[in-house]
Amino acid sequence: MFFRKKVGKSDEDFIRKYTETGDPEFLASLYSRYIPMVYGVCLKYLKNREDSQDAVMHIYEKLSAEKRLGDVKNFKVWLYVLVKNHCLMQLRKKNTIYLDNSAFASVENQMYVHPLDEENHEGDLLKLEYCLTQLKNLQERCVRLFYMEKKCYREIAELIDCDLNAVKSHIQNGKRNLKICMQQDHEKEGQA
Repeated sequence: MFFRKKVGKSDEDFIRKYTETGDPEFLASLYSRYIPMVYGVCLKYLKNREDSQDAVMHIYEKLSAEKRLGDVKNFKVWLYVLVKNHCLMQLRKKNTIYLDNSAFASVENQMYVHPLDEENHEGDLLKLEYCLTQLKNLQERCVRLFYMEKKCYREIAELIDCDLNAVKSHIQNGKRNLKICMQQDHEKEGQA
């Protein structure tokens, strides 16, 4: 893309100009900033280069059809959620979900029903994400690093600057608190 229009460099400027003029060059310039992020997220979920490259194009098509783009306050975050949801829908269509956090399936209790075993996968993934955000900061960070980024205890200890026993404790407590949060959420739904 050879973007030569006189516009500020912020995402908001591109969005404003795109919504005012409808000129796709503004949207293309904005999207090109985030292609590495979009591709990385797609690759993380889809686990396939070709599918990820196709997804990058499909997401741009979705973006250009989006009518509420002018209402977006934080484009990067909004785009990340759009990409993540697109990938999850692709996996759902294939009826296969590859999640790095599959270790949560057992959560130390065989009687516990894993949220991905139910029909509403997307809603349950949102609950799981919500419960992760309810963990204490170090618990959440350690759980994400261990289960989602597949880091070992030693790597996590170096990243968060604490000892191995503390990392193990944060992961164990985080798993327990995550399990409690998910069970409470399912009990609330059962009462509704």
